[in-house]
Amino acid sequence: VQLQASGGGLVQAGGSLRLSCSASGRTISKYSMGWFRQAPGKEREFVAGIRRSETIEVYADSVKGRFTISRDNAKNTVYLQMNSLKPEDTAVYSCAAGGGVIITTMRSSSAYDYWGQGTQVTVSS
Repeated sequence: VQLQASGGGLVQAGGSLRLSCSASGRTISKYSMGWFRQAPGKEREFVAGIRRSETIEVYADSVKGRFTISRDNAKNTVYLQMNSLKPEDTAVYSCAAGGGVIITTMRSSSAYDYWGQGTQVTVSS
């Protein structure tokens, strides 16, 4: 699976962005999908994940209530709607796909098999 994230940019605090992760090569319907981010000088961290079934979503506490992950298997695309953005959300955001991801491993980057190049999100204060 090849993944490509897009939709990043510069936004003021309080604003919104929607990231997209387009997949090719295989259908994403067989994979759980996740979004991760990495800020300069910091380790990569989990942001949100969604199971194959679309019925289970998991969020990092720092984004819960502000971000929403969704997927459109027909379009082979996963989205991350980000609202009420804060300067601390500034990072490179990457999407990932995992065939064996379960609820207890969804927050772990090692559970994912495929990664896309990231997209930069910058939130100004």
